[in-house]
Amino acid sequence: MAKVTLRDDITALPSYVAGARPSGSLTEKLSSNENPYPPLPRVVTAVADAATDMNRYPDMAAAGVREAIAAYHGVREDQVVVGNGSVGVLETILRALTSAGDEVVFAWRSFEAYPILTQVAGATPVPVPLTAGAEHDLEAMIAAVTPRTKAVLLCTPNNPTGPALGTAQVRRVLESVPKDVLVVIDEAYVEFIRDQADPLDSVALLREDPRVVVLRTFSKAYGLAGLRVGYALGRARLIAGFQATTTPFAVNALAQTAAVESLAAQDELLARVDAVVAERTRVLAALRQQGWSIPDAQGNFVWFGVGDAAGVLATAFARAGVLVRPFAGDGVRVTIGEPEANDIVIAVAGEFLAAGAPTS
Repeated sequence: MAKVTLRDDITALPSYVAGARPSGSLTEKLSSNENPYPPLPRVVTAVADAATDMNRYPDMAAAGVREAIAAYHGVREDQVVVGNGSVGVLETILRALTSAGDEVVFAWRSFEAYPILTQVAGATPVPVPLTAGAEHDLEAMIAAVTPRTKAVLLCTPNNPTGPALGTAQVRRVLESVPKDVLVVIDEAYVEFIRDQADPLDSVALLREDPRVVVLRTFSKAYGLAGLRVGYALGRARLIAGFQATTTPFAVNALAQTAAVESLAAQDELLARVDAVVAERTRVLAALRQQGWSIPDAQGNFVWFGVGDAAGVLATAFARAGVLVRPFAGDGVRVTIGEPEANDIVIAVAGEFLAAGAPTS
């Protein structure tokens, strides 16, 4: 009997694994890189006021959000496209850019959605292993570019390992890849970067090079993960194409309100980011003192590169009531949470080492 079939590459897709949710004795959720702080009171109030109009469609063009983002970055509104989180925006970018036979190059391990979104767009993922220090191997990525390559994805800071790229590194990529290859700089965690010798100014690079697209999100530093707002900055011609592939009304009305209000509250929000960074510094110092070899952590998380012991370490954290994010065969990512949760992480990590487990 005949039956409806799906594309072979869709049935073969790996599943996106979201961070586990608390249940029973698992009370501390450090598996999804969420901001431990709730939205600012002024943001909550604005969203509550906007909720009275939920019977109306949101502004499909998200003009208010795009205007606020453009003003914040010093670009034109036609250089901004918004979507359902940065994942949703990247999906529209790849859908507009690629088709069957095209390739997308990215570091691996990196953001788990990259190979999925690439295959959904009909293209072929080209993952390039990280260096021994859990950083992008840029020379290997450049070497992986072929005439079929349509885009190179740079995740900085890299999720889940933590190191960030500098200006010279990104310039090296731009100078080395063909002029028709898009370079997407995914900066979901950019607000958490500190003390970098060669800090990356992605917006300045965007002004210099028409191939650059900058991807950002309100989910992490702004604490709006539950509302899903992301955006991309780029040349107007490209942005218009990305906008054409975006789902109508992709950003709901409450999310639009929260994003605009959050941009207006930069000082308060960045003070919270500073608090998370301070905790990250404390946790890193404690772990390294124990003997752990933790990669440079520039996001709101730390990476335990324990390889095949990832499941064992994740289980040890779970027994202590902490949910973390294991990546089979590679390691465990642990979000920086509230001090009490971070203290548990430090204690469990120390016990794991004392039992003779690998440190990197």
